[in-house]
Amino acid sequence: MKKLDIIYEDKDILVVNKPAKLLTIADNKELVKTLYHEVREYLHKKKQKVFIVHRLDKDTSGIVLFAKNEKLKKLLQENWYNYKREYIAVVEGHLKEKKGTIKCYLQESKTNQVYVSSNGKGKLAITDYELINSNKSSSLVKINIKTGRKNQIRASMAYLGNPIVGDKKYDSKLNTFKRLALHHTKLEIIHPLRKKELVFISNPPEQFLQAFSK
Repeated sequence: MKKLDIIYEDKDILVVNKPAKLLTIADNKELVKTLYHEVREYLHKKKQKVFIVHRLDKDTSGIVLFAKNEKLKKLLQENWYNYKREYIAVVEGHLKEKKGTIKCYLQESKTNQVYVSSNGKGKLAITDYELINSNKSSSLVKINIKTGRKNQIRASMAYLGNPIVGDKKYDSKLNTFKRLALHHTKLEIIHPLRKKELVFISNPPEQFLQAFSK
């Protein structure tokens, strides 16, 4: 098993860097490799428990936070929308506006496709975005989410007309990096028990940045 990429650990929490193409946790009892299994095995050796606080999509890389007790897990989840969650994405084409906020309602089809509702029904999703750089075919974008809906960033950017590179689910025509070009790069929380601010950083994949270095 590949060694966990640990960003931070104390007696209460564990923060790891998830690679792309790895499930955070399985939705069923299938025996598939997941980040949760790797973390549980790691903490089991230290006689510690693990509780998942949030998820990233299988094809998204970056920061994932775990709690080591159930009380802390619940406190973190209760405050989750108050924390700053920043992503870096490479999207197709050029943004019409260099920065903005996408407010929309998301629904899920019978085939588990999340899409922007045209009738205002569904769950409210709020996504802030800002252009960092661009080249001939794509744009490097910083994204902050105010809500945490399934596939929120992917559906919202596709709705804007700029699907994330490598996202076939949302009709991306480019596959520059042979993966989904979305990375959870920064998480800022207030530790519920210690009342201390903690900031976690996971640098974006170098290939994302190199595409805009010229």
